[in-house]
Amino acid sequence: MGVTQIREKVDVCVVGAGHAGCEAALACARMGLETVIFTVSVDSIALMPCNPNIGGSSKGHLVREIDALGGEMGKVIDKTFIQSKMLNKSKGPAVHSLRAQADKAEYSRAMRKILENQEHLTIKQAEICELLWEDCEKEEIILDTSMEGNEGKISESRKSGKKIIGVKTFTGAVYECRAAVLCTGTYLRARCLCGEAITYTGPNGLQAANYLTDSLKNMGIEMRRFKTGTPARMDGRSLDFSKMEEQFGDKKVIPFSFSTKSEDVQIEQVSCWLTYTNEKTHEVIRGNLDRSPIYAGVIEGTGPRYCPSIEDKVVKFADKERHQVFIEPEGLHTNEMYVGGMSSSLPEDVQLAMYRTVPGLENCKIVRNAYAIEYDCINPKQLYPTLEFKEIHGLFSGGQFNGSSGYEEAAAQGLIAGINAALSVFGKEQITIDRSEAYIGVLIDDLVTKDNFEPYRMMTSRAEYRLLLRQDNADLRLREKGYHVGLIPKEIYEETRKKKELIDQEIKRLKKVIVGATKEVQEFLISKGSCGLKTGITMAELICRPELSYDLLEELDAGRIPLPEEVIEQVEIEIKYEGYIMRQLRQVQQFKKTEKRKIPADLDYNDIKSLRLEARQKLMDYRPVSVGQASRISGVSPADISVLLVYLEQYQNKL
Repeated sequence: MGVTQIREKVDVCVVGAGHAGCEAALACARMGLETVIFTVSVDSIALMPCNPNIGGSSKGHLVREIDALGGEMGKVIDKTFIQSKMLNKSKGPAVHSLRAQADKAEYSRAMRKILENQEHLTIKQAEICELLWEDCEKEEIILDTSMEGNEGKISESRKSGKKIIGVKTFTGAVYECRAAVLCTGTYLRARCLCGEAITYTGPNGLQAANYLTDSLKNMGIEMRRFKTGTPARMDGRSLDFSKMEEQFGDKKVIPFSFSTKSEDVQIEQVSCWLTYTNEKTHEVIRGNLDRSPIYAGVIEGTGPRYCPSIEDKVVKFADKERHQVFIEPEGLHTNEMYVGGMSSSLPEDVQLAMYRTVPGLENCKIVRNAYAIEYDCINPKQLYPTLEFKEIHGLFSGGQFNGSSGYEEAAAQGLIAGINAALSVFGKEQITIDRSEAYIGVLIDDLVTKDNFEPYRMMTSRAEYRLLLRQDNADLRLREKGYHVGLIPKEIYEETRKKKELIDQEIKRLKKVIVGATKEVQEFLISKGSCGLKTGITMAELICRPELSYDLLEELDAGRIPLPEEVIEQVEIEIKYEGYIMRQLRQVQQFKKTEKRKIPADLDYNDIKSLRLEARQKLMDYRPVSVGQASRISGVSPADISVLLVYLEQYQNKL
């Protein structure tokens, strides 16, 4: 008898079920496409192989934006967190970032349940070993950079290339598809290193994906080798918490999702703990650097600069007497504790000696050793800002496979890749989110435009318009896009529009309400630590005073009507920071001008003789879609952009 090969037809195949894969698959299925998500282990869906937390500085912004667009991460962490904190509260609202410690197992279980019950979505435990493709002719593609009519649409021709038509599993099953999203995380040809011991597995000892890399290379995709790491997990019963500083969650918890009710997240929280390394710790590390795979030359991949191993910290910051160590619970139903700040690839015996020099860890018992993990990923310059491969129609990519790090960065990319995969199947305009619209836009633009030789991590300092891109207004910025692609229900979109109207109306009212310099007003202001008035001023001007707030001034505002807390928050921020906000809005207008100046896809930069050689090479390599993107490519100077603009003007006149 001949072998019968399984063959199925679906709309979209998503390869990988980490944080990127989950968002991509849910987006496609919710947009009505028959979607299958592949994972090497169903038990690893939405796994947190490193720190079990969501959010943090700048990452909290990403989670809020994911939620505003219709993603799932914010909703799931709201259901499964065990401690929550708003970071940077002593600073301005632009850098306030929500961070929540998750119950690791519950988070994975909750996300898996959502996937299992999502209409049009099928989960399949299988290793994808090959992508199936065919040659395709030159075609027109449309990238949509705005939701305002036709403005912002890029219509260009893609050169003859490849078209994705399916995927093949290790067992030989073929799934024909019209689009595919690669979200392989850290699994491709992965190997874990703990000193001299090397295991060829993915994170947490799970099966690696060893065959897909060759298929990708055969398609002409440029691959890279990156590395990341994770610290040990310890038995909490073996730790002495009396020698550590207790870290509490916020008394009033703010939810991640705009859809979560405040009362649903006011739970009893667990504590985390803070301790420090010391000179003894550093002596143990320095004395064993020759046994570290990082310093022995065993590791090929490049690691993340902003999340260094403890070995790196001790070597690169030799003047520091100590480093922070956070002891954080992995969940409510386990004794395992995560040792934040001490990721390592040192041998097991060195790890134990090193950890036991830390106050509170003198008698620690290691449940899981720290390790470094190497994996294959792509050079993201091969992607459009839509996260579709420039040379392969229908193939999209998201997450750590794109050279980023972090759960939140992965989920954000997965969501955009999934949305655009679905739009490409429908033959509709793909969306891009630019740097002035969201941290997601900054993240993707940095990946596809800049030279990234290490895992990319999101930071608030990377966002030049961060006062506009606050986590508190993500719904106001992005709900419309989520609604237009079909991920935000109409009633939620209308609620957001109503919220925006209330904010605008209240700001206008406050700018008209005059507060007179009466005796009662003077006494009131002095009682609140503010100076008196010489003449009448508007209520908005009073709110601008640092020592005053919208709530404090209620007594002087007789015409005020009750408003939701989230509306009041926006009113106060918009008024207090109006000058700075207006300045950034003017900067955004200038930015938009260069983004709207499109560059033909088939432009031959070698014809522009006035361009410097390096600029020509970089522009040919990256193929930017706009002058704005070209200006952000490393090696392209402002002078080169001036030359390019002149050439484009002449080029346009010839058409």
